[in-house]
Amino acid sequence: MDEAAFLQAHIDQHGFLSFLGLTVEDLEPGRLRLRVPYDEKLTNTGPGANGQVHGGVAATIADTAGGLAVRSTLDEPTQTGVATIDLNISYLRPAADDLVCTANVVRTGSTVGVAEMTVESETPDGKLKEVAVGRGSFRIFD
Repeated sequence: MDEAAFLQAHIDQHGFLSFLGLTVEDLEPGRLRLRVPYDEKLTNTGPGANGQVHGGVAATIADTAGGLAVRSTLDEPTQTGVATIDLNISYLRPAADDLVCTANVVRTGSTVGVAEMTVESETPDGKLKEVAVGRGSFRIFD
């Protein structure tokens, strides 16, 4: 099983990530792109919400993409685990469509990896725009 298929199988077996419909779109060592399809169950409710995706979904896709991108740089990515040490997310604008996150590894050391993540979504005028950016630190477990 190749690494992208391994990661997708991991996601599909994970209760929360599979609930979100998370899919691996692209993978190369140190870079990963994930997608969460728009679904009303993931939106805010109440006055002014207008079908906007809850910010926690953007944080989750960024966290997951960052950790899996770090994992992709390891010698044994399917045999090594990672856990989030620190996650910082800055929200830039609301999203009301699919979320696509690209994670790029800044550095992977022997025990910690760092990645930067960008979450984008299509706007009503058809343009893909950043909705959140973040950086995460991930503990590596052999």
